[in-house]
Amino acid sequence: MAYTAASAAEHMDAIYRYQRYIYDASRKYYLLGRDRLIEELSPPSGGSVLEIACGTGRNLIKAARRYPDARFYGFDISGAMLDTARANILSHRLADRVIVAEGDATDFSGKRLFGVPVFDRVFVSYSLSMIPPWRAALRQAYAAVAPGGRLHVVDFGDSAELPRWFRAGLRAWLAKFSVVPRAELEAELKTLAAATGARLAFQRMFRDYAQRAVLVKP
Repeated sequence: MAYTAASAAEHMDAIYRYQRYIYDASRKYYLLGRDRLIEELSPPSGGSVLEIACGTGRNLIKAARRYPDARFYGFDISGAMLDTARANILSHRLADRVIVAEGDATDFSGKRLFGVPVFDRVFVSYSLSMIPPWRAALRQAYAAVAPGGRLHVVDFGDSAELPRWFRAGLRAWLAKFSVVPRAELEAELKTLAAATGARLAFQRMFRDYAQRAVLVKP
């Protein structure tokens, strides 16, 4: 099936319609590196931060509490996940500082969604592995970064340094949730950095279980 926003939204809603209630409790054990990403955001005072594919709002809430002087925005293609995100944001009394909307990572406009054309920080946490046209999403994310700002990415790695049995089992399990590790992420980021004059920091973590990157826009 060809990728469309409508088909992607329907697919994500089907996956998370019930899982969203246990998503944060279950994912904390294997979505490694998310909290480190949040610690490294360090937005400027009064700055703006965008999360692409924000899911339940877990990362936005944690980041908003960590950086009380910044403004936070997020979008997701799943209406079901956004329902949970909005409820979570309200329960943490952050509705005045965290705004979420429905959007497609491969074709979005910060100005249209939030009235904010570009952001000081943009981050993507374990989402590129769920977006079939992930290269388009990556370039859209970078385009949303303000000059001098940063794009932060964390996601599954190829697990090349882990035992073969573990790698095969992990891939089979992830496939149940339409998750495909992007082994070409580093190469794609290097291409993007070279084409735009950006500075790239890239690291493989936990024997390539996860990979993280920071792209600094000139």
